[in-house]
Amino acid sequence: MFALAIDTSSPAVTAAVVTTDLELVVSRTPIAARGHGELLSPSIAEVLVDAGLTPAELDVIVVGTGPGPFTGLRVGLVTAAALAHALDVPAYGVCSLDAIGALYPDDPALLVATDARRKEVYWARYEHGVRVGEPGVARPEDVPLDGVTSVAGPELYDWPGLERRPAHHPDPVALVRLAQPRIESGAPADPLPPLYLRRPDAVVPGAPKAVRQ
Repeated sequence: MFALAIDTSSPAVTAAVVTTDLELVVSRTPIAARGHGELLSPSIAEVLVDAGLTPAELDVIVVGTGPGPFTGLRVGLVTAAALAHALDVPAYGVCSLDAIGALYPDDPALLVATDARRKEVYWARYEHGVRVGEPGVARPEDVPLDGVTSVAGPELYDWPGLERRPAHHPDPVALVRLAQPRIESGAPADPLPPLYLRRPDAVVPGAPKAVRQ
């Protein structure tokens, strides 16, 4: 069985074909912080061609649900939902930070931090690859570090005393592995709710002010 793994929660525009036995077939990860809309669909087409697959041969879609900036994250989630609907296959969402933290099952006290813009980071803590608590968003200096010994994610900030782990972006095989129990059980498709953690910059305009004569 073949899964299409997608993540647009970070500047890495990730598209990959992964078997449900967790073998990476092919992946594309162009880096473009504001190019998700332009790059994701071509990357999906390229990985399918390179894998020798047609879209109809995909069995499942797995997508990172964030946290991530509003526009880029929405591109991945909408694409995943549209493909799943068109192909009549399930789509499952996975926290994008988990697809970094899960790479380090040997680490008892890991911080994963990614770029939230506005001089902030999205963050979560992991013990042996499993997230502890909910993801958060904060300025780097405000992230709680009690007991943390290492950090993974893009090198956005220097946390003195923390060992730097090499993974910078969500891993497509980790995305599929975290969805594997749902894949194997044939669970219903997810609604794919995004993890924004804060309101988008754009707001709906208010009602026009009354004009007095």
